[in-house]
Amino acid sequence: MFARHCRECVSQYIPDIPNTPNTPLPPPPSNHPGHHPSLPGRYRTRISLRPASERQATPGSCPSQVSSSIRELTTPAAFNALAESTLVRAQLLTERILRANQSRCELFKVVKNLDRLSDLLAPTTATEKLCEYMNVLNTHILRTVLHDPEVVQSLSQEALQTALIFWRDFEKSAIKLPPEQRKQFVSLSSEILTLGHEFVTQASAPRSPAIIEPSELEGLKDEGMGARLRRQAWSTQRSLLVYPGSHQAYMIMTSAPNESPRQKLYMAAHTSSQRQIECLERLLHARAELARLVGWDSYAGMTLNDKMAKTPENVRQFLDTSLERTTIYARNALHTLRLRKQSHLNTQTLPIIQAWDRSFYCPPEPPEPPIPLPSLSLGRVFMGLSRLFKHLYGISLRPVQVASGEVWHSDVHKLEVVDENAGVIGWIYADLFARNGKSCGAAHYTVRCSRRTDDDDENGDLTVGGTEEFIIPSRSFEAIKRQKLRGMHGEYQLPLVVLLTLFHEMGHAMHSMIGRTEYHNVAGTRCATDFVELPSILMEYFLNSPKVLSLFEAGGSSILSQTGNHHEDPLGTSFQTQFGHLYGYGATYYSYLFDRAIASHVWRNVFSAEPLNRDLGEKYKAEILRYGGGKDPWEMLGALLDAPHLQVGDKEAMREVGRWRVEDGPISERH
Repeated sequence: MFARHCRECVSQYIPDIPNTPNTPLPPPPSNHPGHHPSLPGRYRTRISLRPASERQATPGSCPSQVSSSIRELTTPAAFNALAESTLVRAQLLTERILRANQSRCELFKVVKNLDRLSDLLAPTTATEKLCEYMNVLNTHILRTVLHDPEVVQSLSQEALQTALIFWRDFEKSAIKLPPEQRKQFVSLSSEILTLGHEFVTQASAPRSPAIIEPSELEGLKDEGMGARLRRQAWSTQRSLLVYPGSHQAYMIMTSAPNESPRQKLYMAAHTSSQRQIECLERLLHARAELARLVGWDSYAGMTLNDKMAKTPENVRQFLDTSLERTTIYARNALHTLRLRKQSHLNTQTLPIIQAWDRSFYCPPEPPEPPIPLPSLSLGRVFMGLSRLFKHLYGISLRPVQVASGEVWHSDVHKLEVVDENAGVIGWIYADLFARNGKSCGAAHYTVRCSRRTDDDDENGDLTVGGTEEFIIPSRSFEAIKRQKLRGMHGEYQLPLVVLLTLFHEMGHAMHSMIGRTEYHNVAGTRCATDFVELPSILMEYFLNSPKVLSLFEAGGSSILSQTGNHHEDPLGTSFQTQFGHLYGYGATYYSYLFDRAIASHVWRNVFSAEPLNRDLGEKYKAEILRYGGGKDPWEMLGALLDAPHLQVGDKEAMREVGRWRVEDGPISERH
């Protein structure tokens, strides 16, 4: 049964595999000429390859030397040396993969070795040419593997998912295109990268100031900064230059009764140069052209193929259904704002709410916690989070001292993530405070993914004569990352993440820690874009619960006791050029709303009544977090919610998610 499932699954992505179980598989395509090329670069003339098992043991593998290799990573040159050592190992591992069809045994190890190769290259400065070289050659071996029914049947669900991820990546890299079209693909890809960087840079660039006259500031409701700004204006009798995004701009948008300064600031913030608009349009055209080049109707179709949504049409099903459900609430909210504006202006008819009116007539207020909280020092926050994870998962956070030179700034705090059964399962570096030169915004960086390492079969790796000493730094660095976990069979590379903000990103961090898979390509947050935000958004709901917030006390005890608006964007404004996510989240930004709907449903139906229930936490960990990207998200969600009909993951499933009510929760900038 599993073999049939594997073949049916694989046949979706490799068209020439028949879907009929009893039809013999066609022979795999013949390998291209030069199937065993020499290694690139300076080792090209020194091919004397043999398995490591035939070599004598080399010095340098003992723990003391491993430790010293890390202590030596104190200069950029040392990191470059490690990268070069790792690249040589990657080239040798590539050659082993390419020779896999010479040995039946090696074919069964291809997926594992491709995952190892990906893990090796992840932290290095591998050139685009080297990655392209490896992709082109490895595609032929992967095709052979996925055409072999015995090999496919032997793959676990996680291994099969990893193999399909590689295959999709190879296909998206235009491996099968003729040379001329391949050259065009590389050119378009380079153009998209360049345009994307330019677009994001322009989107975050400071905008020109708005010129505000002193008379326009009459009646400012703000008695702090507003009063100082009025005094400055009247004392100098000069126009004020107010920059969009500044504290002064925020104060004016929320406090100025006069519409004029608010309109000026809105226009200043949303006015773009012709160059910015052209940059975005060129980016969109290049994406569309690249998608058509590799056989897709649209860039969205290409991007969504391996997401939960699967197609642009399914995304529209979700968005349209969500819009139908929320339209009445939006109309009621707009009507309330129009009544407020009518009362303020004393008009006979309901005025139109303009884009610059929202913050004045409905000023954002700092969210009040549902219970009184003590002053939240960083230590108290870590304590509360640790208590929450202890209740849910049997996991705690333990602050540890950093070694000299281990972190990049004195503000960075290191936490060990400790499972009550397995011991230390990973590390979190929290870089939470603003400072000059540090990027702003929220972020969770996965520096290192989890994967199983005791079955790497390094003795089967190839070597080049004279390179044994050269690859010792890379092997030593790899050995340090590996640990045995109590109660678990095998040896694992443990995850390491960096957080720039806490609560939302801590949901990502727990996904990285608990999603301990055998393959690093599906570990933790390495899952579908429209699924990855579920754990992080769900984390926000926990932190809006009185029972959970009581954990942040020192003692940990509970202290529970009619008409449309018809607004149009003003001429000359272009919101789209300010929205940098159009590059990083091309065709997938719906994911935040989609995952918020799912997170709200999970919170309401699983956790809201008993947010500290260990059995519920264990179920969520077992059905969602532990798989990372190694299982279909719809299957995980259906199992968690006891809703098998969702596991189909079709347009009706998307429509159902669109019907789910989104509970109020803290909303902030997220990544």
